[in-house]
Amino acid sequence: MGLEWDQRKSAANLRKHGIGFADAATVLHDDYAITIPEEGPDEGRFVTTGMDALGRVLVVVYTWRENRVRIISARAATSRERRQYERTR
Repeated sequence: MGLEWDQRKSAANLRKHGIGFADAATVLHDDYAITIPEEGPDEGRFVTTGMDALGRVLVVVYTWRENRVRIISARAATSRERRQYERTR
């Protein structure tokens, strides 16, 4: 699976949420991650809650572009999202 993201958007996300997309991408390799499909304004999106390589539970929004995952945003999971994720482990 190839990954891509806009570097400026990753930098803005890091400033706003404290999470860069390189770290967020590791959530997609979590065997216990929960992924929910969602309709975006122009394309299908996926919302994945999982643990990153640093042990943080994050919510990552992404879409598929051709055969690559394009990360759109990432943030820390809310306490409710974290509890839901922990029930899957």
